Amino acid sequence: MRTSVLRTVRPIVLFCFVTLFSIRSFSQSITLANGKLEVGLGLGPAFFLGDLGGNHGKGTTFIKDVNLPLTKLSKGVFINFFPAEWIGFRIAANHSQLEGIDSLIKNTGGAEIFRKRRNLTFRSNVTEAYVAIELYPTFFMEKFDGLIGKLRPYGIVGVGAFRYNPQGLYFEPSGSSKWVDLRPLKLEGQGMAEYPDRKPYNLTQIEIPMGFGAKYYIKENMYIGFEILHRKTFTDYVDDVSTRYIDPAYFDVYLTPEQAMMAKQLAFREDFNNPQASRPYINDQRGDPKDNDAFFSSIIRMGWRLGGSNPGVLKQMRCPVFY
Repeated sequence: MRTSVLRTVRPIVLFCFVTLFSIRSFSQSITLANGKLEVGLGLGPAFFLGDLGGNHGKGTTFIKDVNLPLTKLSKGVFINFFPAEWIGFRIAANHSQLEGIDSLIKNTGGAEIFRKRRNLTFRSNVTEAYVAIELYPTFFMEKFDGLIGKLRPYGIVGVGAFRYNPQGLYFEPSGSSKWVDLRPLKLEGQGMAEYPDRKPYNLTQIEIPMGFGAKYYIKENMYIGFEILHRKTFTDYVDDVSTRYIDPAYFDVYLTPEQAMMAKQLAFREDFNNPQASRPYINDQRGDPKDNDAFFSSIIRMGWRLGGSNPGVLKQMRCPVFY
């Protein structure tokens, strides 16, 4: 048993040693020009802004169209390099979950009735990576040295890429349900010769992250913060909904019998709540192609500053002692 434990512990100790040595070497080299390096974690809710779900009334933008019951978790890691205290460069990676459900929209008898009757649903995991610039305008108003006790608001803008895969909830004839990938089902005629303007969409897309936040240094080398980060995208298919209904007969032409059965249900769901709506509204509006999808997160951040005048953080990150 002891031999087995030692075989497990030794690689961990070696990994920690190599990692710590690499961090120390990198932070020392990066601070030769008085730059500072920060690493950290982020955790908080993520919200989808697109064709599906939303709030009452006509679909709007940003917080006004947030459906709180669909709040999902976003988590990530980041590295910041500060060539000067008023500007920072960030490299980050995040994983989020997004969801949109028409049936949860509160019916007030207004413009939201179209979306509620449409009764579509989707979910998607989203993995993103981006680089960004942070600007700290209040730095120039600071009149004392050190970081402890300082509150620093900032703005941020960057560019990145994200990977997603929309899924819909399919109800089988047996009564059970399962989540299925929507892109292969061509629900709006993507890739069909009868709809030449509707091309298959890519599951990897470019994004423009932008937002604002604030950091409070509880120690010289440690801070907590809060950030709202909006992602502008260049696709309207994060939720697999964008334009108009197609003739469901084409599903039988382009898909397997099993796929065609799923596609017919997932493309048109109004008859779930309204049995009189017995057939799809061919060429009627299904989504709004004028506005691309977006999402944003409200993140609580915790970070540590490495190198420079704050080497103590390396001691906090050392490996545990094994006996």
